Amino acid sequence: MDLYIYQAVRGLPARKNKNLFTWFRYAWWGYSIFILIGVFASIFLNLRLTIRAILLVAFFITFVSKSFLVLFLLIDDIRRFGVVVKRKLVPEKKQEMAVEAQSDKISRSEFIVKAGIVVAAIPLTSLTWGVVSGAYDYRIRRQKLVLKNLPKAFDGMKIGQLSDIHSGSFYKKKAVLGGVEMLLAEKPDMVFFTGDLINNLAAEMRDYQDIFSKVSAPLGVYSTLGNHDYGDYHFGRKPSRAKAKNLADLMKSQELMGWDLLMNEHRRIKVDGEEIGILGVENWGVGRFPKHGRLDLALKDTDDLPVKLLLSHDPSHWRAQVLADYPQVDVTFSGHTHGMQFGVRTEYFQWSPIKYVYPEWAGLYQEGEQQLYVNVGFGFLGYPGRVGMLPEITIFELKSA
Repeated sequence: MDLYIYQAVRGLPARKNKNLFTWFRYAWWGYSIFILIGVFASIFLNLRLTIRAILLVAFFITFVSKSFLVLFLLIDDIRRFGVVVKRKLVPEKKQEMAVEAQSDKISRSEFIVKAGIVVAAIPLTSLTWGVVSGAYDYRIRRQKLVLKNLPKAFDGMKIGQLSDIHSGSFYKKKAVLGGVEMLLAEKPDMVFFTGDLINNLAAEMRDYQDIFSKVSAPLGVYSTLGNHDYGDYHFGRKPSRAKAKNLADLMKSQELMGWDLLMNEHRRIKVDGEEIGILGVENWGVGRFPKHGRLDLALKDTDDLPVKLLLSHDPSHWRAQVLADYPQVDVTFSGHTHGMQFGVRTEYFQWSPIKYVYPEWAGLYQEGEQQLYVNVGFGFLGYPGRVGMLPEITIFELKSA
């Protein structure tokens, strides 16, 4: 890819300036070699997480930008191939075309190459800005949940939701604390956390446990596990002593923070003699994701509860199982998608490429009497930034129909 782009760019008129082109050549190949060495070092050497993240993100942004430019260059090569074929087939027009080309102020090839450079600069600047500005630009999203069987004592109650913290990706403790303080300033009656506290290892919480210990509410903080919390991406899918200890340490971390981790179980929330149920299941996702969730166990002995609120990390669980088999679940709270950390989200319109993978990927969805809310996440994974799909703190208000 680098050689292909270099050959195209070296044909631009700027090459006539020998000093400028010499600097370009050294910078181009020096940066490319540096990035490749950085990627291999990130894979095979025990680099600090921050350095590793910087190198891999630089590679990702560079690769995406160059891919856009390569697309334009391919279009130009296809065009030029067509011109050559046409000249072979219609030789009498060769001279006429040559005269026309000489009269152009800028050749088609030069125009396409320059247009490709401009287009490649768009992902370069937006992805870079997403790291600088988007990763910790927390936003409060407010959502009313109308429930026909909601007891009067719970009408107007506020619930906060966090999801997908991915503490192993953070590198700004002060910014993370600011997000937690935004949640607390809303004074929610309850808080839900819907999974993926870490990337791989429970030790990732070491620097952030004190911060998230501040998350509290009068009626409790309830949490569940996400696909990353099991350590599958570090230890593999097979059971092992180290993997079991890692999960136990993660569960202990939540206990120390004062969070009530729901492992296929429920809690009864009582206010003024009236009750609703908070259900929490382990991760259950369509396809390759773990299916540890047991909603049948979480629902045991809850028939008398007029409203049941479910915490389930993966939104695919809602359509695959909740809608089909558990009509008694009123609202499901999920995360997992991150909104792909890229897209457009306004009050009236939202779009992200993740919608082609998850039909329900951000915001509120409803079918019949059942509702699903998908939080696009508090943290980030892989790419340490967000473009258009900013980190979310959701505040719900329960309302009776």
